[in-house]
Amino acid sequence: MVPRKQMGGRHAGFARPHPACLTSGWLVGWFGSRYTLRPQERHTMMKVTPIPQYTGGPRSGYRIVSTPAREIGVSSASEANFYQSYSIQGQRHQRSYMYIHKYGYDSVAFIAVDACLLPGPKRPFNFIGMLTNKEMKLLQEFDTASRKSNYSVWFGHYPTSCILSPEPGIRRVMGHGLAYLCGHLHTLGGLAPNMYTRQQTGSLELELGDWKDGRIFRVAAIDHGLFSFTDVTHGTWPIILVTNPKHALFAMPLHEPLHLLRESSHIRVLIWSLAPIVEARVRLDESQSWLVLSHVEGPLYVTKWNAERYADGIHSLVVHVRDRDGRERTVTQPFSLDESRPSFSFWPRALLMSNVSMCFQFLFGIMVCICVIPLCILRYIHHLVLERRMVRPRLKWSICNTILRKLWVMVSVDRLFWPLILTAIYLPLGPWFVGEVIEDHIGVVFAWGTFVNRSYLPGSLTYAYGFFQMVVFQVPLIMAVSHCIDLRFRSLYISPICSFPQYLWRHICLLIIITSQMISAYFFWLAYGTMALLLGPLRTWSAIVGLVLWYQAATAHKNLLRGAAQIWIPRQQSLEAEENDFTKNAGSVDDVTQSSL
Repeated sequence: MVPRKQMGGRHAGFARPHPACLTSGWLVGWFGSRYTLRPQERHTMMKVTPIPQYTGGPRSGYRIVSTPAREIGVSSASEANFYQSYSIQGQRHQRSYMYIHKYGYDSVAFIAVDACLLPGPKRPFNFIGMLTNKEMKLLQEFDTASRKSNYSVWFGHYPTSCILSPEPGIRRVMGHGLAYLCGHLHTLGGLAPNMYTRQQTGSLELELGDWKDGRIFRVAAIDHGLFSFTDVTHGTWPIILVTNPKHALFAMPLHEPLHLLRESSHIRVLIWSLAPIVEARVRLDESQSWLVLSHVEGPLYVTKWNAERYADGIHSLVVHVRDRDGRERTVTQPFSLDESRPSFSFWPRALLMSNVSMCFQFLFGIMVCICVIPLCILRYIHHLVLERRMVRPRLKWSICNTILRKLWVMVSVDRLFWPLILTAIYLPLGPWFVGEVIEDHIGVVFAWGTFVNRSYLPGSLTYAYGFFQMVVFQVPLIMAVSHCIDLRFRSLYISPICSFPQYLWRHICLLIIITSQMISAYFFWLAYGTMALLLGPLRTWSAIVGLVLWYQAATAHKNLLRGAAQIWIPRQQSLEAEENDFTKNAGSVDDVTQSSL
C-alpha cells in the first residue's frame, strides 16, 4: 500500500504531470494473485479518488490502459470489470479512444489502443492481443483526426509484435505518431532491461518495465516537438530528464524537427526532487568544464551553450544534481546534432519489430515435425533393414551411434512408437482442455484457436505454449522412454545384472519429466478449475500417457525387442542369449516337475 501512495502522492505530486496514465498492472499487479489475477475491489476504490488531487486537478486523466477485466478473464459485463466501473476513460469508452490535451497553443493527441481479446481468456492465453476490422477502422479515424493536433502519442498494453491486426497493420496506422508507449513484455524477466526500438515508420516503440516487480514508471516530455523520456525506479531522487539536446538513440528524423537542436541556444533539463535543488550542473564531453544550470520555473533548468562546437558526431552529456537533503544523482546520455546515432540492442529490436505469433507458430510447427518425421523415417528404415533391403547405418561418433540405437529400439516397439507419434500429432489438431476460460463461461482451447461464449479467438500464444510443451515434455519424454527401453533391451540381451545406480539412471529422467508435467497440471487446475484438470489432454492426460509409457518401457517382454535384437545384437550373441533364456526356463520347468513328484 505504501509504495502506491508514494507513487500517487510523492511522484505525481512533485512532477504534477498534465496527462497522467495508470495501467492495469498498477492495480492488478499488486493486489492480484500470480495465478488467478483477481483484483480486489475495495483496494481499487481506495486508489481512484485521490488521483486528481495528486496530478494537478481534474483535467489530468486517469486511465487503466489494458482493461484488466478482459486481461484476467473477466467478461465485459462482469461487476469485476473495474476498468469500466472506476476509471475516468473506462466510463466513457469501452475500448480504444482518443484524448486531446491542450496546453497553451499546442495540443497533443493521446490515442489509447485496446487490443485485449474479446472475450478475454485467463492467463496464459491472454498474452497476445487482437484488433478486429471495426477496431482498426476506428483507430484509422483517430489517426486522421490526430493530425489536427501538433503531436500524437499512442499508448496501450500490448507491443505491436504481440497484436494481431488486419491490413494495413497496427504499425502503419500509428506510424504518424511520435511514440507508442506499452508495457506487456516489460524487461522480459531482466533479459532485455531497455526494450526500445524505432519502427520502420520512424516512430519509437517503448516498453516500460514492470511496476509490480521492478517499481518502474516513465516520465516523458515534448520540448519544441522533440520527444524525450526517462524510466525511473520508484524512490529514485532527483528525477532528471534532459530535453535539449535529446538522447541520440531516440532521435526521429521523420517525426521531429531535429534541426532545432543545431539552432538552440540553451541546454534544457527538467529536474524534480523532494527537497529544493541546491546544485545542478552539466558537462559536455569529458574534456569540457562543468556549466551551472540556472532555475527558470517549475522543474526547468537551463544553461547557454554553443551548439556549433558539437555539430559532428556523437557526444556525451553529463548532468549532476544535488538537493538540500543531500540526495545526489548523475545522468549521462549521448547526443548528436548531425543525426548520427547509436544502434538499438538486438534483442529489443527483434522482440518489438517481429511478429511474435507467427514466430511461435513456425517454431511450434518445426517442433511437431521434429517429434514425428525422424521417428517415422527411423521406423521405415528399421523395416527395410529387417527385410535385408538395406544395411544398418553406422555413424562416425560413438555417442551418435548410441543415441541412434536408443531411438531405434524404441521405434521398433509398437506400444511405445505409436503413442509418442499420436500424442505429438494430437497437439496441433485436438482440443487441449475444456474449462472456465473466462468468468462463468466454459470454453474449449485448441492450438489454432479458442471457442468460448459463442466466440472464436484465433490461436496466438497457444502456439508458444505448444512449442514449450514440445520442448520441455514431448522431446524429453521421447528421449527418456528411448533410454529406458534401451537399458531394458541391454539387460535382456547383453548384461542381465543391473546395479542400483543403473536402475536409478534408468528411471530418474522419466520421474522428473512426469513430475514436472503433474506440477503444470496443478497450475492449470488453479487457473481453469477442476474441469480443465479432468478434461485436459495437454497436461493431465499427457502425464498419464507418460506413466503408461514408463511402465511399458521398464517391463517390456523380450519378444517385443526381438526385431531390434536382430539388427543391433550379433547373431551369435543373440543365439547365446536365447539359449540361456531357454535353459533357464527349462530348468524352472524341471524344478517344478521334481517338486510335484
